[in-house]
Amino acid sequence: MIRVLIVDDSMLICSSLSKYVSGYNDTTVVSGTASNGVKALEWLEENYADLCITDIRMPAMDGLELIEQINRLYPWMKCMVVSSYDDFQYAQRSIKLFALDYILKPIDPRAFNESLSSATDRIIQERNHEAAQLILRKLPVNRSWMERWIEHIQTLRSDMMPLLIVETLELLEGWVAGNYYLLNVLSNLWLQTVIEEMAKDKLRLELDEGKDLGLGEHLLRLHAIRSYFRLCAVRRLEEGANSLMSVMRGIRDNQSSKVVDMMKQYIRGHYGEKINLQDLADFVSHNKTYMCTLFKAGNGHDRLAIYRGGTDESFA
Repeated sequence: MIRVLIVDDSMLICSSLSKYVSGYNDTTVVSGTASNGVKALEWLEENYADLCITDIRMPAMDGLELIEQINRLYPWMKCMVVSSYDDFQYAQRSIKLFALDYILKPIDPRAFNESLSSATDRIIQERNHEAAQLILRKLPVNRSWMERWIEHIQTLRSDMMPLLIVETLELLEGWVAGNYYLLNVLSNLWLQTVIEEMAKDKLRLELDEGKDLGLGEHLLRLHAIRSYFRLCAVRRLEEGANSLMSVMRGIRDNQSSKVVDMMKQYIRGHYGEKINLQDLADFVSHNKTYMCTLFKAGNGHDRLAIYRGGTDESFA
């Protein structure tokens, strides 16, 4: 979710821009509005935003000075300019301040949507890149964490996953060093890395980037930013772990079914011969205990004797 702060001294323009942003798609939401740069900075002292869309000429503090302050105080934020002034100097200064676009009023909804799309893509791409760099730097010295994930999933240790998820969240939080907005995308990349490390075609799931929690309010208070993004990340890790467990469980069930079918086929083919459990275990390449467990699970509580004129051994 990209949260947007709109700054313009015209209430009508603020309202129009809010409608454009809210109607764009479900990845953007208007977190707040302000009538000038001073009020915008006051709002940012208490609230969180990813993108600022600002006018240029406003009372108290203009848009260019606001962008300078945002660059200094809130480096994770990006800015766009919407202005009535077709002035090259304004546009040039905006570019030097790393504004993503300079849009002229009256606003063309189509052009605005294209600019907003470009801005949100830029924010998402940069955060994906930053998270990927963290994975590349940090994972080699934290291999044991990835190995624990793989082991728990392969052995279907669902009872141990909640604790591992909490511990992994603490690990990732240490990696982001206060940039909590990276936690959700970083947790998603963690899950993708787990899938790649397991190197199983059937475990290649389509994991979305993780949706906003939707806590019933558009405002995200600055003092709650850590808790909020931790909640997003832990839910992402839980969803991913559950999906991986489900796929692994399906793979195991399919493999078990194939082994049981092989056992039945062998028994039918050697029904009149003297065979024992070890012969059968060797045929299906499993130990006797595991083989008996699989057969019992696949055939209810029935017992089948392997005999030739009498019982040699049986599935208990």
